[in-house]
Amino acid sequence: MNRRAFLGSMAAAPMVLRRASAQTASRPPRPPNIVFILADDLGYGDVGCYGQQKIKTPNIDHLATEGMKFTDFYAGATVCAPSRCCLMTGYHGGHGRIRGNKAAKTPDERQRIALQSGDVTVAQVLKKAGYATGIFGKWGLGLEGTTGVPNQKGFDEWFGYLDQTQAHDYYPEYLWENEKKFPLHHQYSDDLFTERGVDFIKRQKGLPFFLYMAYTLPHANNELTRATGNGNQVPSDAPYSNEPWTQQNKNFAAMVGRLDDGVKALMEELRKNNLDRDTLVIFTSDNGPHKEGGNDPEFFKSSGPLRGIKRDLYDGGIREPMIARWPGRIQAGSVSHFVGASWDFMPTAAEMAGAAAPAGIDGISFAPTLFGKTQKQHEFLYWEFHERGFSQGVRMGDWKGVRPKAAGPVELYDLKTDIGEKNNVAAGHPAEVKRIESVMKASHVENSEWPVG
Repeated sequence: MNRRAFLGSMAAAPMVLRRASAQTASRPPRPPNIVFILADDLGYGDVGCYGQQKIKTPNIDHLATEGMKFTDFYAGATVCAPSRCCLMTGYHGGHGRIRGNKAAKTPDERQRIALQSGDVTVAQVLKKAGYATGIFGKWGLGLEGTTGVPNQKGFDEWFGYLDQTQAHDYYPEYLWENEKKFPLHHQYSDDLFTERGVDFIKRQKGLPFFLYMAYTLPHANNELTRATGNGNQVPSDAPYSNEPWTQQNKNFAAMVGRLDDGVKALMEELRKNNLDRDTLVIFTSDNGPHKEGGNDPEFFKSSGPLRGIKRDLYDGGIREPMIARWPGRIQAGSVSHFVGASWDFMPTAAEMAGAAAPAGIDGISFAPTLFGKTQKQHEFLYWEFHERGFSQGVRMGDWKGVRPKAAGPVELYDLKTDIGEKNNVAAGHPAEVKRIESVMKASHVENSEWPVG
């Protein structure tokens, strides 16, 4: 559907006004601004509107009150870099350029594989459609001097971490501002991302814009964990200072709270600049909760009712909170059970902009779901993971298949009756197992950088 047809279908003007001015009627409304807020290692149960009891997230919860909450939306992978690759390109992990945090040949912790010139990102699609584009936070899809840096992948403005390992440190010596190093002096990185995002919104005049807020909160500082036992790095543990919790758990809760504060600042700036009703805001996370930094995901029930955490292909490692808000377009307080994944963002954003998504991608637009229309469904969702050996996951309707080891047996779960994936029913459903094995085989395209084994 082109922009004229799509946005025309959304127009709410009375028929008498349409007849009064043929010229006005033929001019489609302005396409929406798009603000995409991505948390890092935030679990399905880490926010209040998804059941969190101990950590307060009033601003994220308010997004759900004013928008649509998705119950069955998934990240592209169970770790950072491949998940972000799926989000930006519209491909699932079996087809993506970047399928792990580091390739098998990588000699150190720096991500060697970068997006190539032929890899098209959602920012490039939106920029071509007339959008101003900005990203603030963590990239993870190409280091300095490569074809994968944000400024070469469709972003007008970029400020943040290129390097996944540098992104562990919330007080880095420098960040990247476009393609130059920006020195810092003991400044908390995610606070700077919020400041940059707010400033970006403030400066937008006329053109629609795409703002990608790629926060690192609440990811742990792994190096600090090894040194001190507490890698949940935050300026203050308030408002949890007096809780009878471990210091690590206090810090983790404060990090989630700081993420929530960032959401508040961005939403206030949209309202202040009268952009609120012209903007689609999406909030989600890149993978499931971590057990790093010394915090305890069991204490917070970070995975909610789901099994597993980060680095698992059970739903706790990949199913995420996902909220979409656009006043006057998305029904407030609505809930969707659409089974989707982050690779669906590319075609959705393209449809919003009246642009064409790249041919052959794995994503489908969930715009019909947002607007209460009939939605095309995925035949299946597919994941693979290249650490600790090779594992695969498939969701097909209510069936979930997990192969924890290459060439090993497939476990089968009925998510309709067993959301926690506790009962492996593979022995009783050989036909379903065979179908899932077929999907696993067909969905993984061999790549020498990401060998199976």
